[in-house]
Amino acid sequence: MSIRNWPRHLLAISLCLPLGSAIACGPDFPLRLLGDRTQTLGEMPEGSFLFEVNRLGKTIAGLKPAERMTQVYVYGSGDDFYVQARNTDEQVGLSDAQRAQVAQLRTQQVQADGVSLPPELSLYTTGAVAFNAGEHAVAAEYFRKVLALPADQRALRSTWAAYSLGRALFAISQEANDLDDAGRREALQQARQVFVLTRQLSIEGFSDPQELGIASLGEEARLVRLAGDWNTAVELYATQSLQGSQVGLSSLKQLLQELSAMPEEPLRELLKGKAVQQLVTAALISHVGWSYGEHPPSEQKLIKALTGSTVGSLDNADRLAALNYQIGDYATAKALLEHAGDSGLAWWLRAKMALREGDKAAAASAYAKAAKAFPQNEDWGYRSTSSGDYETLKPGCRVDGESALLALERGDYLQAFEQLYRSQDLYWEDAAVVAERVLTVDELKQFVDRQVPAPTPLTQQDRDRHQPLSVAARLRELLGRRLLREERYDEAPAYFDNPELQAKARAYGQLRQDAESRWWPTRRAADYFNAAWMAREWGMELLGYEMAPDYVTFDGNYSLERTELKVGPLITEGEVQRQLASAARPDERFHYRYVATGLASKAADLLPHSSQAFAAVLCAAAGWGTSLEEESAFYQRYVKEGPYVEWAVNFGHQCPYPDFQNADKRYVTQVLEPVRSALRPYKPYKKWLQMGSVVVFTALALWLINRHKRKARP
Repeated sequence: MSIRNWPRHLLAISLCLPLGSAIACGPDFPLRLLGDRTQTLGEMPEGSFLFEVNRLGKTIAGLKPAERMTQVYVYGSGDDFYVQARNTDEQVGLSDAQRAQVAQLRTQQVQADGVSLPPELSLYTTGAVAFNAGEHAVAAEYFRKVLALPADQRALRSTWAAYSLGRALFAISQEANDLDDAGRREALQQARQVFVLTRQLSIEGFSDPQELGIASLGEEARLVRLAGDWNTAVELYATQSLQGSQVGLSSLKQLLQELSAMPEEPLRELLKGKAVQQLVTAALISHVGWSYGEHPPSEQKLIKALTGSTVGSLDNADRLAALNYQIGDYATAKALLEHAGDSGLAWWLRAKMALREGDKAAAASAYAKAAKAFPQNEDWGYRSTSSGDYETLKPGCRVDGESALLALERGDYLQAFEQLYRSQDLYWEDAAVVAERVLTVDELKQFVDRQVPAPTPLTQQDRDRHQPLSVAARLRELLGRRLLREERYDEAPAYFDNPELQAKARAYGQLRQDAESRWWPTRRAADYFNAAWMAREWGMELLGYEMAPDYVTFDGNYSLERTELKVGPLITEGEVQRQLASAARPDERFHYRYVATGLASKAADLLPHSSQAFAAVLCAAAGWGTSLEEESAFYQRYVKEGPYVEWAVNFGHQCPYPDFQNADKRYVTQVLEPVRSALRPYKPYKKWLQMGSVVVFTALALWLINRHKRKARP
């Protein structure tokens, strides 16, 4: 549509629209708790293996968490991240001359006694060269010499030497033919002691850019695992993982593979150990290696061995109860919950068991206790559901969300909304449905006015970068759009995020109010039409539903599958009636486009059919049409009732702005044309006819004024 003849105030508003394309979230959508409410309450989501195994680890005072060495180690790779990091860190704190000499030592181009390096550098580098050459006994002696130096002379290489000495001693224990079993055990014991020393040196502040204090946990775990102490190995790997090392996590997964490959008898024996039992339980409730709805044979064997070896055990009872609930053994889950204590997981499972038994009051009470018991920062991370949705699972928020479903069924709509809203963006789509479809507009407004103050608006730079609105701002805009839809024009603008949207909301509301209050038809038609144009141009921002049918939450780029809302499990007649009352009119995708064409039709109804404005309004409406049928209907009305215009050849595509001012003249000519045609033979009476025209025009104007006043009376 051409805009060269459009009013300046509309062009000014249009220039407020930020430039740039919208960014959508993609084809995967967040899990909606309201989607299948029975399934939501019935399922026990899988846990997070990382979270579960980190529970098994122990905090080591003074040992800093991993910051650099957080990538998964690729064994056997000569050019991986860890090797590159070592080569870089080895040069830190050295002069250019020292770097060159260390490089020469590394390539064995000089002897250690032929360089002028500080002793710790020359001794350590010579030992490293010997270690790489397989001369582990020689290397061990050099590393011992480093550690024998005074503390102030080995600030750079103390942790390096201790860690490398432990590795050298381990290699000696595995390779030396002249060692008997006692000698090998002694070498392994010494290696373990040195790995403990590595952590202590790191804690004391000796240089540790390679984070070898953390790596020593994994090396020590390998030693005790080979000695048959699986439980200590699990604890050490879990502590390494807790410190942020991916190596610890991958090592635990390797242990699980070894356990699942064992015959049943030795597996059952190992599962008597607390740490091993907790590791296997963590893997099973986290569905490590599971496919949806199925258990591979290795997992089935672990489940069988675990449940058979933990009869009467109360350790880890809440996790064991969760596992039994997931596999459908509700009787065992219930029995374990009697000894599971007051953890958040235990109360969550008790709520689900109460629902299975039909006791919703007990379930609501258990949900409330679970919400209090879960730490606010407990995060199980990302999970993908069998339906293809995704969820960032924070159990405290998930428990609140499930409790909200029961609140909806009880008719506690505001409580349900508050519980969902507390999750912020995790279950925003569910909170939005309750906010704009279940709560009344006054209930929502009271909540927002009381608890959701206006946040700082995004700057233009933020919007250009597509920075999303905060959940508080999104809720306020949801309310603003709802107020505009419900014709509460004076209240709506304050709830929009930025001054530009507020100005558009005020302009739209003023046009709608003027269209109803003005007495002259042409002015009313202009207001209706300009409001229609705004609804078509900025309907998503000003009038759109956050969820169905417009999906502002996805910038309108995607829609979700809709199911018929009807009374059923967990859905009451009261909620259905509230949702029906707040549904879009019409309840169609991009409903604001129908609003625009409806307002344009009202504008056309007020205009003389012989005017350019009548044709231009219908032309614009045809271009805004929501379907070919609607576009055709506007064109057919123009053909039947409108005047000839030369631009009609591009009707609906190239439309000038309606000339409302000249349309005023058409009121008189349209009414008097039949009279003038009838009196044309009586030209001598032209003067009297002109006077009569003035009288008729005046009478018409008075009639229109009185008619508008009568309609305005209550």
